[in-house]
Amino acid sequence: MKFSSKGDERRVVGSRAKGPSALFSSGFCTYFSDFAGDVMTANIFLITFLTVTGFAALALEGRKDELEVVPSVDLTRYVGRWYEISRLPNAFQKKCADTVTANYTMRANGKIEVINRCRKASGEYATAKGKAKIVDKKTNAKLKVTFFWPFYGDYWILDLGPNYDYAVVGEPSRKYLWVLSRSPRMDEALYQQLLQKMAAKGFNTDRMIRTSQPITESESEITR
Repeated sequence: MKFSSKGDERRVVGSRAKGPSALFSSGFCTYFSDFAGDVMTANIFLITFLTVTGFAALALEGRKDELEVVPSVDLTRYVGRWYEISRLPNAFQKKCADTVTANYTMRANGKIEVINRCRKASGEYATAKGKAKIVDKKTNAKLKVTFFWPFYGDYWILDLGPNYDYAVVGEPSRKYLWVLSRSPRMDEALYQQLLQKMAAKGFNTDRMIRTSQPITESESEITR
């Protein structure tokens, strides 16, 4: 079967090309051929678009996950009591009014016992007990913490004082951030410096909540 064209009309030439069915068949083949070509072109465009956007998304995700931690942590010096100086808002600390502390104790099995404590508005204390395990043994700066097995959360040490007198803890999504200190209060200049560092790492430090820590007996003696 062969086709000849005149103007915008197509007619089928040949003995088998007579009748409505033949005309429908030939028209359908022509339409399907054009449609298939359009679909193929569209598919190529779609695949190209998805490939490019996919790589772009992966690149953005890669940049988002590039959160540097401190190069090394001596966990025997890191354990002990820490006072919370400030934090990004989170659901699990909504009831904490003040006096937020974290106590870490190294266990013989290499894991760390975690005891978080805070005082509620009612004056009662709330305590949460958990455990932490080291994820990055090269630096000891990346840990996983759980208060309810089998659910773990990231605990990354992003900044650390040379004398282990302060620390900043966060995680790669940048939804959570804590500034910790060995004492209930921190020098304001140092605190602002740490916030600037964390802002440069992609954290929204404008939302940080300052934690109220009552004056200790030793501080009372100094102010008298």
